[in-house]
Amino acid sequence: MSRREELASNLDAVHDRIRAACDAAGRDVAEVGLVVVTKYFPASDVRLLADLGVTDVGENKHQEAQGKAAECADLGLRWHFIGGLQSNKAAAVAGYADVVESVDRLKLVPGLSRGAGERGAVVDCLVQVSLDPPGAGGRSGADPAQVPELAGAIAAAEHLRLVGVMAVAPLGEPPLPAFERLAQVAATLRADHPEARMISAGMSGDLEDAIRCGATRLRIGSSVLGTRPSIQ
Repeated sequence: MSRREELASNLDAVHDRIRAACDAAGRDVAEVGLVVVTKYFPASDVRLLADLGVTDVGENKHQEAQGKAAECADLGLRWHFIGGLQSNKAAAVAGYADVVESVDRLKLVPGLSRGAGERGAVVDCLVQVSLDPPGAGGRSGADPAQVPELAGAIAAAEHLRLVGVMAVAPLGEPPLPAFERLAQVAATLRADHPEARMISAGMSGDLEDAIRCGATRLRIGSSVLGTRPSIQ
């Protein structure tokens, strides 16, 4: 089987899972978008994915994302930065990313807005919310109590657009209750920012639970691309 055939088969299987999960939740499959996470996979895979109809790709690491976005600039893709972000790299990330899903603290906002402005763009931003129990540590993200202030700063930034929230299910905890907490945070956010309707949640192992809790965007890597290379 060629790499293109492998990716096509994997994509079909993921779309089947999404449709089944939407049916089970009584949701329209058109409400749920797919971001294919290409971390550590080559630009040649990105080209194959684009040929197979993928429009949104995600990357976790700035240097890799920047190079891959430049190499694939002719494809017209939407690039999502979904990894931990250093404040001194924020402007550079906004120089190529169309969406930054991992805004978890206030100090990132000025750099992101500056970088987007220098590019002549408006960058969509999601507040990354921590779903870990208080004091547990683990995954990145803003405490739910910090979300209103952070969302307000994004909404007020000249070159940024607040579009919603993102989260990763905590390690060692069933994802469903965590995604239920995220849905509550998202509903509270929409009360103040009705335009911020996006909920980015769900990966290869828990997309069904995420869809059940209202996710509008999934970030899928290994179920499409296979086991991540053990490099870098």
